[in-house]
Amino acid sequence: MNPENFVINGSQSIYKALKAIESNKHGMVFISCDGNSIKGIATDGDIRRFLIGSGTLEDPIYKCINKKFIWEKIGTPRELLLKKLDNKTRVIPLLDDEKRLISIISRDYAPTVDEESIYARARSPVRISFAGGGSDLTHFFSGETSGAVINATIASFSHALLRIRNDQKIIIKSMDLDATLEANTLEEALSIKGEFGLLQALLKLINPNFGFELYLNSDFPIRSGLGGSAVVASAVLGCFNEFRRDQWDRYEIAELAYQAERHHLDISGGWQDQYASVFGGLNFMEFRMSQNIVHPLRVPDSTLLELEESLVLCDTGLSHQSGEIHQDQNREIRKKNIRSVLEENVKLSYQIRDELLRGRLREFGTLLDKAWQQKRQFSKKITNTVIDKIYEDSIANGALGGKLLGAGGGGFFLFYVPPYKKYQLLDFFKSRNFTYQSVRFEDRGLQSWKVRESKSHTPNELQ
Repeated sequence: MNPENFVINGSQSIYKALKAIESNKHGMVFISCDGNSIKGIATDGDIRRFLIGSGTLEDPIYKCINKKFIWEKIGTPRELLLKKLDNKTRVIPLLDDEKRLISIISRDYAPTVDEESIYARARSPVRISFAGGGSDLTHFFSGETSGAVINATIASFSHALLRIRNDQKIIIKSMDLDATLEANTLEEALSIKGEFGLLQALLKLINPNFGFELYLNSDFPIRSGLGGSAVVASAVLGCFNEFRRDQWDRYEIAELAYQAERHHLDISGGWQDQYASVFGGLNFMEFRMSQNIVHPLRVPDSTLLELEESLVLCDTGLSHQSGEIHQDQNREIRKKNIRSVLEENVKLSYQIRDELLRGRLREFGTLLDKAWQQKRQFSKKITNTVIDKIYEDSIANGALGGKLLGAGGGGFFLFYVPPYKKYQLLDFFKSRNFTYQSVRFEDRGLQSWKVRESKSHTPNELQ
């Protein structure tokens, strides 16, 4: 609907106003006495009454003006406009701050909202594992043997924000790395050497045909044993997935995250981190060459709440390189005695699953200790005298069992402590100045969503 067909200068004749009314077919014109802002309205009824009196077709239209007319500002909510049209209003002009006519709404013409600029957000949770780590390595289950792990995601996230640009420029800002990557094209971004290897591997897979800004931050420290690289990868994939017409499903996102880290970056490791972060919740996972399956566990709420209160994360203060440990573990797995221990650890995953489903948490704590005693045999790089001392002292101060998360060598210990021993254990951590935190399960995995920029920010904030 062209606004020009509805506006006439007040000095023009009634005859020309009637020609405009005939043209716009809405029975009215808006009168602009200064050639710009709207001063009033004249309907065919207003003109007819004027002509019945003493008026002529050559009189200026401003003699028919009605200055009390219904109008709204541009940007008025669509809902309000539709309600006003319900009250027998035929036409509603939309005016700007200078009362210039910008658009017109009628019962026959109420266009939908134009597409606006949007950005995508995503967040993905970290995981804590209870048993079976190492059996998710392809080297382990490549034959007849199956791998099995049991893990849960907790309320600690990697966050990503993706905004598409109008050019081909790429800007990536990572709070975790305290670094920024800027490039004029995707090809240039992939060629830059530095700390952005994981993100560059993801971009090779995604192959975006647009420029973008990507902002990243995490609630947890890097190299903490919480599967951080997989968590970051899934959050990034979640953002890009929001702009796909044919969206990846959860298995596909986990596979892409695995491919970027294991194949493109050639970092050794298993499969569980990617699946845990993408699917979320408390899961029992089975790994075979034919397929990987994620089984959500339906544990009673009371059991989960008690388990949360009985678990404590303790930071060893030691960072680790999981890829190096996994490489060593891959070599060790080929030894018959180590493989047999890992097979026992898989059986332990089934036992822990059963104890959780039955709500027998004391048995769970005991099995957690057994899982650690087995895990520390997989590679000489998994533990050391400092880590062993932390574990022994924690057991002496009330913990029933625990295990080092991730590949090992540092990061976080997860301890299970009975209710009446918890404060003794926490006092011990305080006496050693260890950083510790409680556990809160997160039953949702990767979450991603889109937001209209105009609904969350002013234009100046987007510069």
